[in-house]
Amino acid sequence: MAAHTIKPLVTATAINTGGRNGHSETTDGSVSVNLSVRKEMGGPGLPDTTTPEHLFAAGYAACFGGALEFVASQHRKNVAGSSVTCSVAVGPREGGGFGIAVRLLAKIPTLPKSEAAALVTEAHEKICPYSHATRGNIDLTLEVEGA
Repeated sequence: MAAHTIKPLVTATAINTGGRNGHSETTDGSVSVNLSVRKEMGGPGLPDTTTPEHLFAAGYAACFGGALEFVASQHRKNVAGSSVTCSVAVGPREGGGFGIAVRLLAKIPTLPKSEAAALVTEAHEKICPYSHATRGNIDLTLEVEGA
C-alpha cells in the first residue's frame, strides 16, 4: 500500500540526544524530557524520567480524543466528560527487534455503549492520524465503555 500524501497544517520537530537514556525536546521548547530505560528492560530506571512509550501513549490518547470529539460533533452527539486511556507495551517481536502493542479504552459516559462504539470506530477508521499510521503494523485493542 502506498503512503498517502498530506498537505501539512503543522509540523512538530523533536531532537534526541543519547537515545533511550538521553534527552528529547521539541524545537519550540514545548516538550523537554529526560529519558531512562526502565528496570524491567534492563536499564537504570532513573527517577523523574520517561520513555518513548509514555510519550507515544500520551500523544495517541490526546490525538484519539480529538478525533472522537470531531466525529461526535459531526454527528451532533455530546461526548463531554469522555476520556481516552492509551496503554503502550513494548517487547521483543517474533521477527527480531522490538515492537509495541496498544490498548485504547474510550469512556463516553454521555452515550449508550452502542452509540459510543460507533463513534469510536469511526474516529479510529477515518480520522485519527495515529490510527492511520499504526494500522496493520501493531497489535491494537480498542475498547469502549458507555453510559
